[in-house]
Amino acid sequence: MAGQNATAPRWLNTAEMKAWRRYIIASRRLLEALDSDLDSHDLSMPDYEILALLSDAPDRKMRMSELADIALLSRSRLSHRMKVMEKAGWVKREACPSDKRGYFAVMTAKGWKVIVAAAPDHVESVRSRFVDHLSKADQEVIATIFARVEESLRKDGSHD
Repeated sequence: MAGQNATAPRWLNTAEMKAWRRYIIASRRLLEALDSDLDSHDLSMPDYEILALLSDAPDRKMRMSELADIALLSRSRLSHRMKVMEKAGWVKREACPSDKRGYFAVMTAKGWKVIVAAAPDHVESVRSRFVDHLSKADQEVIATIFARVEESLRKDGSHD
């Protein structure tokens, strides 16, 4: 940041700080727990998310650029994850015939077996660690809040 701010920072009040800290701590712990719960499948959360996206795509195949955008990963971070996942035999890259610089991420049969095996455990983990602690009204409020936050971040281009 160049120079001093023209106005004083808008410090968080007690209620705002409490909400922020609770969110940060709970979200980090939740993601760590979900990641840990995938250990028995030799998967990380980022790998699971990529495989889940590919499993829903037509022909279990997606442009790398589109996959990076949807997964909110930088191109270089996705490329790194793909190398790890290719080594495990879960995905492969295919050149895009219509774009010499473009590539597709393609789920292999082994990748399909991994996601099919992990999905029931993962959904149970999501339920027991998150969903089961929320009423239907809580779910609606959380969905509304985070849709608003995500929309704001998308407008700012802050996911890159």
